[in-house]
Amino acid sequence: MANRYTALCFLGLVLSLFSCKRSNLEMTALEDAPQLEDSTYGYDPQQMIEMDFDQIKERGYFTAIVDNSSTGMFLYRGEPMGYEYELLSLFAESIGIEIKFDITPSLEDGFRKLNGGQGDILAYNLSVTKERQKFMDFTTPHNFVRQVLVQRKPDNWRDMKLHEIEKTFLRNPIELIGKEVYVRKGSAYTTRLKHLAEEVGGDILIVEEFDELETEALIEMVSQGKIDYTVADEDVALVNARYFSNLDVKTAISFPQQIAWGVRKNAPQLLDTLNAWIGGMKRTNNYYALYDKYFKSTRNSKRMKQSDFFSNNAEKISPYDSLIKLGAEKLNWDWLLLAAQISKESRFDPHAESWVGARGLMQVMPKTGKSYGVKNLFSPSQNIKAGVKHIMWLQDVWKGIADEEQRLQFVLASYNVGQGHVQDAVRLAEKNGKNPQNWEYVANYLRLKSKKKYYTDPVVKFGYCRGDEPVDYVEDILYRYSRYLQLIQSGGAIAEPSE
Repeated sequence: MANRYTALCFLGLVLSLFSCKRSNLEMTALEDAPQLEDSTYGYDPQQMIEMDFDQIKERGYFTAIVDNSSTGMFLYRGEPMGYEYELLSLFAESIGIEIKFDITPSLEDGFRKLNGGQGDILAYNLSVTKERQKFMDFTTPHNFVRQVLVQRKPDNWRDMKLHEIEKTFLRNPIELIGKEVYVRKGSAYTTRLKHLAEEVGGDILIVEEFDELETEALIEMVSQGKIDYTVADEDVALVNARYFSNLDVKTAISFPQQIAWGVRKNAPQLLDTLNAWIGGMKRTNNYYALYDKYFKSTRNSKRMKQSDFFSNNAEKISPYDSLIKLGAEKLNWDWLLLAAQISKESRFDPHAESWVGARGLMQVMPKTGKSYGVKNLFSPSQNIKAGVKHIMWLQDVWKGIADEEQRLQFVLASYNVGQGHVQDAVRLAEKNGKNPQNWEYVANYLRLKSKKKYYTDPVVKFGYCRGDEPVDYVEDILYRYSRYLQLIQSGGAIAEPSE
């Protein structure tokens, strides 16, 4: 890929990415707040897509709408993680169909996508409200949490006594009168603050973010001193307070609320299936272990959030990013694409060794490494050097493929299974009247090379091949690449590849 723009254009063949545009903050007092209620978010019963569980099964996949957060979905050392991510993946496994994830920071966009059919489950750590129940059905709740005020300790709090620090906090909701509280647009926090203002008899200045910031981003802004207050669900607030030690999250502003997933109101089969599964999961230890992993494990949450390889911190994927970037520059690729390939090959383990003897980050065979002058394939720099040189050689093999987007897929498949088997598939496609430069046709014949009729064809020179593996390999790398682009840059829907 010549550059990131070309890379994004290529991903259009795989998925639709959307751009996030930023705009200014809008601050209003309660009485001047724009009357944009949850029920307006894309809900039109006449236009709601007809797609229930039977149709989803027939289609072969379902799409979950999540956000990029430590509880939704994030990258850690190149691998996807997150409470919602793992729970949804277990559900997909239980029903035996593919899952796709649509990372959508904006709640408003998430609501629209759900009812428009771009997603089937809205998994935002959503609180159940009467307003939302007008246009969306909710599953059995996962848990019950309060909304809490997130505020900052004094700058010199480490030098103060506990009672002195305590005096600086807002503990009585009445003290919020006249205060600016920043909340995620479209969230239940806005509704709760409005009700709270009525209860205390004064105006609370509600500031809604119009540029798709997640709640965790607002929490970090409080820690950094950019804003003074935000509101979050208590479990999410506690996770972040473990990392940002200068935060206080002890002031509750609501009673416990139900947290659940949302589905379209015309999908009762899907709702029943989810409820049955959630009910069964709640009777297992795995369910509670998963919740503890993300919401109660102080050590794990701090380690991940403090890591350079946590997707919300920086544009880092692995400890070897600098080497990957150098290699990608030689290939004229986006470095995230090469990172996706290495993730698929070794999960960034420089000591990985396959049963056939492939070694290191890019799983290079000793014979191949030797041909490029590399002896120590367990050295990250040497391994990437050998892998990149081999890709460059394959690029030359397939230089006759005019379209670089198509050529990439031929190169990746050849890296996995060898160029000979791919060339066999090209000949089979040509023999059967298909475009030999179109990967879709060639991939089909590569899969067919596991059948005797095809691997014994006179045009085939390299015999039998388990062709599903290289085809799936290509698809998996492109999905991983799209996942990296999304989680680091934000974007649209991605599928979770299987190993």
